Amino acid sequence: MLARIKQLVRLRAQPDRQASVHAPLIAAADIAGLAAQASLLATLPLREVHDHHAGDWASRWLGRGLDFEESRLYSPGDDIRDMDWRTTARTGRAHLKIYREERQPLVHLVVDRGATMRFGTRRRLKAAQAARVAALLAFATAGHNGVIGATLWNTQDETLPARHGRLAALGLIEAAAAPCPPLSDPASTDSLHFSDRLAALEASLPRGTRLVLISDFAWLADAHETQLARLAERFDVWAIQIVDAAERALPEMGAACFHDMASGQRVWLDTGETAVRSAARTAFADRLAAQAARLARAGVRHQKVDSDADDLVALLAHG
Repeated sequence: MLARIKQLVRLRAQPDRQASVHAPLIAAADIAGLAAQASLLATLPLREVHDHHAGDWASRWLGRGLDFEESRLYSPGDDIRDMDWRTTARTGRAHLKIYREERQPLVHLVVDRGATMRFGTRRRLKAAQAARVAALLAFATAGHNGVIGATLWNTQDETLPARHGRLAALGLIEAAAAPCPPLSDPASTDSLHFSDRLAALEASLPRGTRLVLISDFAWLADAHETQLARLAERFDVWAIQIVDAAERALPEMGAACFHDMASGQRVWLDTGETAVRSAARTAFADRLAAQAARLARAGVRHQKVDSDADDLVALLAHG
């Protein structure tokens, strides 16, 4: 397993040296560790999902399968081949047999690699933590004999088709952990329309998919709430929000120039001023609360993960 990982991801430089911006986001040893930890998640049942692949998992939808599920009253247009004659005779009212189909779980991971994700002040970039989360969930899905697909939100979006097994997980991880240097023109990301991205997910994924959005959600606005609600009606949507410690609490480091990676704007702040740090902390807390409220109203499960967190299993086991 580790040999295969080493073929896909180069080892980083030594910890006491600054990692190259062109190095993979996850070291091979870390990927191997996540693969081992995934077995802890693989023992936990994922929520029921539905895909067009026969398998060992019960679909959340009823259809013409093999396992009897229940009887219900006959409705005009129902197939009389499924009549439950015994219940019909006992009750005097026509009943139909309903069977539950077996499906394989389909998990589709969306990994945000945009401008605001290429930031980090503790141990790793937010994009690197997103890749680690994706790796853990990909390995866990493979452990469930699940089907894994992904979409990478980048300057040029990339969609990985749904596939089975560990090789599919490793292919996804290789793409998610690819080098992620700062963008030369961050302002150009304004042309990327997240509404179009959400619409593409709704149009392309089969009903019942477990859709995991891994992002800092800096892009999330009121305009996206309706689209997210539609996604939540069709899919089991889980939003995993990556947050950096410096966003929560601005460090005291005197006068500093801050660069907005989304808009390209620059602003000078005196972080030595208590009032400045307090205002920044309050503004970010309010922003997190507004984002959480939008996701909750849309019916999307939401979880925050710090970019420097190492034990992802403990955070995601009950997601």
